[in-house]
Amino acid sequence: MEHSRTAVLVKPDGLQRGLIGEIISRFERKGLKLVGLKMVNMTDEMLSEWYVEHKDKSFFSELKNFMGSKPVVAMVWQGIDAVPVVRKLVGTTLGREAEAGSIRGDFGMSQQYNLIHASSSDEDAGREISIVFDDDELVNYSDIREQLIYADYELK
Repeated sequence: MEHSRTAVLVKPDGLQRGLIGEIISRFERKGLKLVGLKMVNMTDEMLSEWYVEHKDKSFFSELKNFMGSKPVVAMVWQGIDAVPVVRKLVGTTLGREAEAGSIRGDFGMSQQYNLIHASSSDEDAGREISIVFDDDELVNYSDIREQLIYADYELK
């Protein structure tokens, strides 16, 4: 089975609330592998490309202003079915309706201040990763834990 990658942004509210360690810990405990990490001030150009699907919506400017107001923590996580696994850990968009046990369900109450962004598809993940990371900023490494996380046939 193929390991895929997904992009995660801890939004300005997640950074300001001191949830970076908690968020990273949840992905690590699940068994995902961190292959890219950095703090970024998202420019208007980066945000326009990141949120291109929202460009005609009424909240587009407000969203870009919020996301550009403070740094974000950008991450790339790798694992089998990384995109759906991360989305499940993150929870649904509206924090107060998100599933208990998910990041948003445990820490969020808002639609906009929902702490975290996770790629919605493998295609979006590739596009989003390329907006924030250069190829040489993503690392490949073997992790002994993978032998405890996946069965042998899943690693082939």
